Amino acid sequence: MQKILDVLDKILTFFENWTLFVAVMVALTALFFNVVLRYGFNYTLAWSEELVREVIIYTTLIGCSAAIRQRKMIKIDASVQLLPKLKVPLNFFSNFVTVIFSLMMIYYGWLMAALQYQTHQKTIIMKIPLVYLYGMLPLMGTLMLLRTILVIYEDVTALRAKGTI
Repeated sequence: MQKILDVLDKILTFFENWTLFVAVMVALTALFFNVVLRYGFNYTLAWSEELVREVIIYTTLIGCSAAIRQRKMIKIDASVQLLPKLKVPLNFFSNFVTVIFSLMMIYYGWLMAALQYQTHQKTIIMKIPLVYLYGMLPLMGTLMLLRTILVIYEDVTALRAKGTI
């Protein structure tokens, strides 16, 4: 089981890292050329701002999955500092809430993508079908769910190794 999870972790990490790299580089290149054209030639690329907006949305969503893996999600840890024995239950509660959120993201993202598929809406300038953009929601929800399951498995394995479970 551990071998399967390690392979899954490597695949997800490769996907997250490279898509984040490519997306950010494309956005930076588009912005760079837009700035050069705007200030050097008094001409602006309207589509570059739309592209950057879509890249920001994508990187935010995929960044959630990467943050879960690195355990960098925003948490309030004042109660854990006051009562250290609450660390394990609150950790599992936080993971449970993340699982619920990712399931909602999958379900409602699927519904929103299906609605965009039915209405055939597109972005204003680049004419990208919105079904692609809304289709990122269930994909990222699935990545978040897989990452959270991996984190829960690691936590349970660590607790078993310590003998607390």
